[in-house]
Amino acid sequence: MNNVRGPVAVAVVVRTKNRPVFLARALANVFEQTWQDLHVVVVNDGGDKEPVEAVVQALDERNRSRLTVLHHDTNQGMEAASNAGVGASDSTYLAIHDDDDLWAPEFLARTVGYLEDPAHRSDGGVMVRTELRFETVRGGRVDLDRLEPFWPDMRSITLADMLATNRAVPISFLYRRGMHQAIGLHNEELPVVGDWDFHLRFLLHSTIGFIDEPLAQWSQRPKNDGELGNSVFEQLDDHDRYDAMLRDAYLRQDLNRNGLGSMLVLSARLLRQEQQLEAQQRQLDEVAGRMGELADRMDDLLRSMSGLHDLVYHRTSVSSAIKRPREVLRRAAGLLAALSQRQQRKP
Repeated sequence: MNNVRGPVAVAVVVRTKNRPVFLARALANVFEQTWQDLHVVVVNDGGDKEPVEAVVQALDERNRSRLTVLHHDTNQGMEAASNAGVGASDSTYLAIHDDDDLWAPEFLARTVGYLEDPAHRSDGGVMVRTELRFETVRGGRVDLDRLEPFWPDMRSITLADMLATNRAVPISFLYRRGMHQAIGLHNEELPVVGDWDFHLRFLLHSTIGFIDEPLAQWSQRPKNDGELGNSVFEQLDDHDRYDAMLRDAYLRQDLNRNGLGSMLVLSARLLRQEQQLEAQQRQLDEVAGRMGELADRMDDLLRSMSGLHDLVYHRTSVSSAIKRPREVLRRAAGLLAALSQRQQRKP
């Protein structure tokens, strides 16, 4: 796959809305990359303009010269923000960097190096191992609570895995700009799960490489809500609903091309298997109930045996105590008889 060369190697689209504390951190994170051939497009998606401009003005002159700011008067959604940033930039590679996520300093150097390697020319993009960054905003301070691996069993990026669930997030992904010519832009009709849809369409046309190094952090703030929270928590019901809608849309496309026949047969078989599993589960529940009753009976038996043991032990102890004085008296009588015989033998 040939690169469409741009005036800079990487365009970084930073999506933000009313979170200047995160925007300042994100811009510092990008400009601290060891790979410096880049341009940043900040897309303020319906947030206040003044805080964004204040963050930008706090940058040094060199970094301000490598940055473009787009202000949306109203919120247009994450995918529209991504498309605006893509359209306002010109580069060989693209990355979406949400304002609250982070890269390791060498993220761009490692991912650009991977895609520049002729051995990976067939890959349309590359993803890296990602960590979940749990943090809490307290006042104006962002405290790190802990880091956890995201999909720790992941060893590659495959369409088969991505069909089941979204196993990647934008902060982990650098891709070739030319891929948009093949798959189009981000789907602006999706308020959530848009990144999953983009990954699916991407993998239908190209492979994605994988760097097994923790070079990206996806931030989570379950203790915060509102604009300081995460859509994955704040819009959980929407994620479930649009997940189902997206699957249904792709299924409808497939059936319109190929007809209902094969899916009708497959659905019937899946239903029978589900019914068989439910019947087996009921049998297992019955066996578990019987085993529970048996365990209760065994407990009662053990308690009875324990009581019998105590009774036998008590009786044995009493018998021993009774027998012991009798033995002492018997031996004492024997000694007295022996002494009496010796006295009688003396002259």
